[in-house]
Amino acid sequence: MRTFDSLTEQEILALSISQEEEDARIYEDFAEGLQANYPEQAAKFRDMRRDEDGHRHRLLELYKSRFGDHVPLIRRQDVRGFVVRRPVWLVRPLGLKAVQKAAETMEVETERFYEVAGRRATDAGIRQLLGDLAEEERNHAHTAEQIAHTKLSEDEKSRANRLFVLQVIQPGLVGLMDGSVSTLAPLFAAAFATHSSFQTFLVGLAASVGAGISMGFAEALSDDGSLTGRGHPWIRGLVCGLMTTLGGIGHTLPYLIPSFRTATSVAVCVVLVELGLISWIRHRFMDTPLVSAVLQIALGGALVFLAGILIGNS
Repeated sequence: MRTFDSLTEQEILALSISQEEEDARIYEDFAEGLQANYPEQAAKFRDMRRDEDGHRHRLLELYKSRFGDHVPLIRRQDVRGFVVRRPVWLVRPLGLKAVQKAAETMEVETERFYEVAGRRATDAGIRQLLGDLAEEERNHAHTAEQIAHTKLSEDEKSRANRLFVLQVIQPGLVGLMDGSVSTLAPLFAAAFATHSSFQTFLVGLAASVGAGISMGFAEALSDDGSLTGRGHPWIRGLVCGLMTTLGGIGHTLPYLIPSFRTATSVAVCVVLVELGLISWIRHRFMDTPLVSAVLQIALGGALVFLAGILIGNS
């Protein structure tokens, strides 16, 4: 890698052209990735892309007047001192906060580059242009910061809520339902078969962790999110797996109580709270009528619960 101090004025201009070209393409990628869910934010990034194109044209005109038509390929990764950028623009669907933060960082870095480059330049024309661009990038940094704090329109809020339901609530709810209901049978079968709190706790812990791992991998491998917009598969898998484990752990923890009868009574109460919470989440986020959600969850939970008791007493 080259050091910045070793660059000539010709190479500094070539690097500036390369940077503006790269930033313009990144902003266009941001705009394209946000268009479906955040069209107003996408329009702002397209405005910033047009500004970057304008900067590149001015740099090219000055370069041609000083050094001719050939522009050597010098990129930011060829020069020591630049911050490594995470390619957030390649992720789909794009996260609005990640994009806003990346844009703000890009503009601050470019502003500092032009300030340092302008101080090193001895050619008056080059120094003036780099100084002007530093000021414009400073304004861009303010623009990027404002975008980060811009309130979403009602349409964008609605889209954001739908994405949140699709990417977080839905896999979390699937996991919570599976963890809360599927672990009832092994837990209470062990409880009534052994009448031992600690043995029951171990069975419930194993069932909860096992179900969490299984559901997490199943969710992550079911859909890569590229077509459905359901988000990064491993994030969905993590949410689903954790909520599955949490759903089973809830009614397992009471069996840390030494008294078997007390532990079972508390566990039953916890199960009722879990089923009520699942019903409310389905009603709140999945538009399921509350009575219907309660009946569906209660019926399923009751059947699994009875199956565990019957097997444990057999």
